[in-house]
Amino acid sequence: MNRSRHTASIASATALTLALSVIALAQPAHAGEEPGNTQGSDIEQSGGGDGNAIYAAARIRYSGSVAKNGSTGNVTSADVKWTPPPCWYAPYLGAKDFKKKMSKDLENQLSAPGMGGHAGAALNEVQRHYEDDYGWTDTPGYKDYNVDKDGQGMFWAAVENPNEPDPLLRGSCNDLPFWVDNGEAPPPQYEQAIRPEMLAALAYQHMELPDTKVTLAPEAETKVNLPTWAWLDKAVFDEVQATAAINVPGFNIQATTTARPVALKLQPGTEDAETYPASGDCVINNDGSIGEPYAKGKADRTPPCGLKYLRSSGNGTYKLQATITWDIAWTGTGGTGGDLPNGTFGNEQAVTVQEIQSVNR
Repeated sequence: MNRSRHTASIASATALTLALSVIALAQPAHAGEEPGNTQGSDIEQSGGGDGNAIYAAARIRYSGSVAKNGSTGNVTSADVKWTPPPCWYAPYLGAKDFKKKMSKDLENQLSAPGMGGHAGAALNEVQRHYEDDYGWTDTPGYKDYNVDKDGQGMFWAAVENPNEPDPLLRGSCNDLPFWVDNGEAPPPQYEQAIRPEMLAALAYQHMELPDTKVTLAPEAETKVNLPTWAWLDKAVFDEVQATAAINVPGFNIQATTTARPVALKLQPGTEDAETYPASGDCVINNDGSIGEPYAKGKADRTPPCGLKYLRSSGNGTYKLQATITWDIAWTGTGGTGGDLPNGTFGNEQAVTVQEIQSVNR
């Protein structure tokens, strides 16, 4: 029986899970957030929360139009099946720093009361993996934590996405920390190792789009059966960019996600209404605007983008939903790039609709 099979037979799935959990303090458990950021400023998320410099390697820096304090942005993906990565592997510590932290944590756990049986055996396997060049499943072992290669690479470790609501998905990157030489790609079996396209998806997740408030004529208050014109000037909105980057010695990647407005959808807030065009989808014009501003002399024309209410709103208002569809693409390190699912974001606007009063003589 080879060493990998021997390891699997000694450490059952339960024991391995326990072993990974008890050494979790030796790796970045989640992408913690740093406070005090505002939209448009740099935001860092890291795998460590105690402020030590050794945690810097796991940080992702977000810049551009991003949500405050590392929270999720306001973009909704048009593809309900698309999700950003729930976790990833990223550069963590150099060999000497990793040895110092991991060996200390393993020693503390092995000496803890009641740490025996399969759990203790699994911890011993982890210790041998890093100290005695002992292979762990499909991963080659390391002699003395690779300290003879300190400065020539880093150990990579799992990082959880704090914006992923499913704890099982957040914890799905459960491999032991592994070594990557400077300038080299991670071993192919680590499909969740951080890549430009993953950074692009994370930038998408944190992107903050501008509010969508269309100009109406008549504004806010209209009449039953009176066409209401709707438009967005080019100056009101433009393309939006968000960037995610990791920059550490021997490893520097980034990706910029760009959102460009392509269409406006109007939803009147009642079934007693018509939209122009009938689909409610107003396309973007050649000059980058959407719709057409109302002006004198257009009262008898059908607006290219607008709506008509067929019933009074009474003592209340209708909630007009104006949603912009954004075409989203990305570019990244090494000439990488591609498309991401379209995004949407919209606002509600209160519209009062009154009956037209007439006088009979």
